[in-house]
Amino acid sequence: GFQQLMNNKEQENDWDRDLLLDPAWEKQQRKTFTAWCNSHLRKAGTQIENIEEDFRDGLKLMLLLEVISGERLPKPERGKMRVHKINNVNKALDYIASKGVKLVSIGAEEIVDGNAKMTLGMIWTIILRFAIQDISVEETSAKEGLLLWCQRKTAPYKNVNVQNFHISWKDGLAFNALIHRHRPELIDYDKLRKDDPLTNLNNAFEVAEKYLDIPKMMDAEDIVNTARPDEKAIMTYVSSFYHAFSGAQKAETAANRICKVLAVNQENEHLMEDYEKLASDLLEWIRRTIPWLENRAPEKTMAEMQQKLEDFRGYRRVHKPPKVQEKCQLEINFNTLQTKLRLSNRPAFMPSEGRMVSDINGSWHNLEGAEKGYEEWMLNEIRRLERLDHLAEKFRQKATIHESWTDGKEAMLTQKDYETASLSEVKALLRKHEAFESDLAAHQDRVEQIAAIAQELNELDYYDSPSVNARCQKICEQWDALGSLTQSRRESLERTEKQLESIDELYLEYAKRAAPFNNWMEGAMEDLQDMFIVHNIEEIQGLITAHEQFKSTLPEANKEREAIQAIQAEVQKIAQYNGIKLSGGNPYTTITPKSIDDKWHKVEQLVPQRDRALQEELAKQQSNDHLRRKFATQANIVGPWIQTKMEEIGRISIEMNGTLEDQLVNLREYEQSIIEYKPNIDQLEGDHQLIQEALIFDNSYTAYTMEHLRVGWEQLLTTIARTINEIENQILTRDAKGISQEQLHEYRTSFNHFDKDHSGALMAEEFKACLISLGYDVENNKAGDAEFARIMGIVDPNNSGAVTFQAFIDFMSRETTDTDTADQVIASFKILAADKNFITAEELRRELPPDQAEYCIARMAPYSGPDAKPGALDYMSFSTALYGESDL
Repeated sequence: GFQQLMNNKEQENDWDRDLLLDPAWEKQQRKTFTAWCNSHLRKAGTQIENIEEDFRDGLKLMLLLEVISGERLPKPERGKMRVHKINNVNKALDYIASKGVKLVSIGAEEIVDGNAKMTLGMIWTIILRFAIQDISVEETSAKEGLLLWCQRKTAPYKNVNVQNFHISWKDGLAFNALIHRHRPELIDYDKLRKDDPLTNLNNAFEVAEKYLDIPKMMDAEDIVNTARPDEKAIMTYVSSFYHAFSGAQKAETAANRICKVLAVNQENEHLMEDYEKLASDLLEWIRRTIPWLENRAPEKTMAEMQQKLEDFRGYRRVHKPPKVQEKCQLEINFNTLQTKLRLSNRPAFMPSEGRMVSDINGSWHNLEGAEKGYEEWMLNEIRRLERLDHLAEKFRQKATIHESWTDGKEAMLTQKDYETASLSEVKALLRKHEAFESDLAAHQDRVEQIAAIAQELNELDYYDSPSVNARCQKICEQWDALGSLTQSRRESLERTEKQLESIDELYLEYAKRAAPFNNWMEGAMEDLQDMFIVHNIEEIQGLITAHEQFKSTLPEANKEREAIQAIQAEVQKIAQYNGIKLSGGNPYTTITPKSIDDKWHKVEQLVPQRDRALQEELAKQQSNDHLRRKFATQANIVGPWIQTKMEEIGRISIEMNGTLEDQLVNLREYEQSIIEYKPNIDQLEGDHQLIQEALIFDNSYTAYTMEHLRVGWEQLLTTIARTINEIENQILTRDAKGISQEQLHEYRTSFNHFDKDHSGALMAEEFKACLISLGYDVENNKAGDAEFARIMGIVDPNNSGAVTFQAFIDFMSRETTDTDTADQVIASFKILAADKNFITAEELRRELPPDQAEYCIARMAPYSGPDAKPGALDYMSFSTALYGESDL
């Protein structure tokens, strides 16, 4: 079917290519095809020498087809004429066609005429049909099947990679690998080198011809010297290897079947042997283990019995589990073996006598019975020994606790620590000794318990009784010794206590008087060294007076010091007389006689130092007071002068005497007089710097500070400058709006009238009253409030809540002068724009000065009316925006 059609198509393509056959390929095909034909013709006792000449009469061609197909062809014609030859060749071609091969471009005449390319093409068709087409490997056939067979057979050879039927075979390793895979004894493959293709190819061809009956079909030199060996020649040669080894493959399959059967038998026999050995080993282990589990020899000590129990636990934990696993595996192997024997039609397995599964289960049952009895016996024996060990351990524990408690007690009771102790320490030692006596009595019960346990262990014949008895005797003897030492120490402590009580009373009196005197001296030293900060003469004089009062108390303090030292001298006298070792100090105080004398000498040194420091500070405060008075004298002059000038400027700005120009001249003269006062401010700054350098922070001689005066001076200069600026702006407004001097005077009069607080600005309510007086309808109703809000938006755009005189003038002049300014500007722009609704940049630059023209161009929006043209600018919205009548 489909595969046949594809094969035919391949043949057609091959024949087309044959018309342009490479000379090297043609040479390879001649040799290969000739050798292939002779490998079959020799079976009929003949061969060919020249492939295009020897097939011309058709006789050997028909013979070749009969040999390779095993079928009879029609009887050939033996005549010598051309027609006879053509008929014979046609019979051969018809036979090829009958095998499903479509012959294209191959005619009998060309074969008879000895056309080499046509003859080679015909032989290739025969090889393809009878030697290659029937090859089948893993669902692939023909060329692909042959390639896959080569790949499978050469797969184990890492230096062989068969991907085609040309260059993959050039190094000769693939030919050798095919032979070695099937007949490894014929080739020493490991000695072959990839870089020696001639040797490799010749080796394979010679071995194949000598041992495999495959004639040499190609020359090694032709393959090596050709860039791409002829594919048809290689395929023909390789197909001979395939057919040579296909018979060996059938023998291999038969051998595999025999091996499979034998393997089953061998595996079964191996399983039988494994079972017998495993069963024998397991039964032997059970035989050795049961006597150990049946041993009931008792042990003397708990430790030895515990070791037996530990050995048993090791048996349970380590030795038995693998045997349980072996027993289970034995049963599994037995069942598996029986199943395999049954499936392979073999007789059932019968283990040797005594090794049946039932025999093993019986022995195992006996093992577990012995194991249970052994465990019960060990537990009972352990409980028995546990009772005896418990008494011994109890004895050791109580003896250890007692010995630990008595350790060091004899040394403690024999020490002479009270000989150098103070009274409080002796009393403490007595209390500690009383506590020890109570503790000693409490331990009496434990000593009796230790003796009772030792007696019981003796009665029970404990194996280690001698050591127990020796330890018990030592404890009892030590106990008696501790009782005697305790009584002796008590007597010594009580005697020492009485001797120290008389000295203690003197110590107490010393402590009661030394503490307040020491505190007085420490306070005095702290006061004498205390840093002081004063700000005036009164404060330093107060400190001097207090210091003089302190000095008057020193003689009385010295008498108290001498009395305290006399008490300590009395203590030393009593101690020497009674032979008492005063190892410690006064228990009631840490204040020593030496520390009292040291502090007293320190006070005596600090008094004159304090005198000098107070006198130095007095001189400093007197100097500071002089600086305060000097600054205050000047500040009390400058401060009122600044205040007066501020009030005068306020009156000048309200009164409006003369014309605005006259007011401006007067104000500038007034400003000059203020500036000329500057040296007085500079002198005050110099005085203030001296005060700051002296770190003086207050001045009771004046209410003025330099900061206030500095701010007042700067405010005065700012106010006169602002007042002058307001007059200048009023002049500008008057001239720009055409307001007469009389109108301006009238505005100022109205403004001043309603400026009740003379602040120079009208608050909102003051401004509303002013508007009502001028006839504006801003009464407290909805319409009036709206109108007032509109006016406030004009005069107070920043929402400050106040209306300046300048804003008042601007509003009044706007209300009384021409308000069509924006319309006039629009009309002017319309003239420049030749009566158009827009204007161009060229027109602006032509009619206006350069600065004004560029100013308009930069700020005019593009005109967007229906008559707009490129570059048109909107002068109307620009004009309206100039007077604040647009959002632009």
